[in-house]
Amino acid sequence: PLPSAVFYGPDGALEVGAGPKRRRPERPLDTVLSVKRFMGRGPADVKPEDRGIYRFDESGAVVKLVVAGGARAVSPIEVSAEILRTLRRRAQEALGGPPGACVITVPAYFDDAQRQATKDAGRLAGLDVLRLLNEPTAAALAYGLDKRVQGTFAVYDLGGGTFDISVLRLDAGVFEVLSTGGDTHLG
Repeated sequence: PLPSAVFYGPDGALEVGAGPKRRRPERPLDTVLSVKRFMGRGPADVKPEDRGIYRFDESGAVVKLVVAGGARAVSPIEVSAEILRTLRRRAQEALGGPPGACVITVPAYFDDAQRQATKDAGRLAGLDVLRLLNEPTAAALAYGLDKRVQGTFAVYDLGGGTFDISVLRLDAGVFEVLSTGGDTHLG
């Protein structure tokens, strides 16, 4: 597994994964966690509870996080691309060559702007993004629920920064998200 944590050092150092997550208490303003809550969002969308955790550059139309000891502002797309770039590199090592087209999962509640930002991050990371798939649907597929003929299922995700629940209906092999909800700051 790869924790979605990116550290931006004042000396230009960049690190993704478990190391930054462990060191977050030492350099909290230079370590970005749970970046997906900022994807496709503008400065007006930043929640008060996030203002105590990160520094923001609010001069533009998109949210930017101030990192690297205040020397750099990065967009959520750039942060997400660093995580995806690390995953692409791992896939390339495991496959013995570059990965082909990929599918990226996103929370079911993501709107069009958040979905587009995710696609942009994938492309910035050098991935051929075939499509996006809702996380609850991906979980249901991984669990094998698509092998059933029909039914209604509740899928929950208690992750590192969120708690989400979705109700899915499966009919003739096709999932439909009936309802989704959760807390993006609980996990």
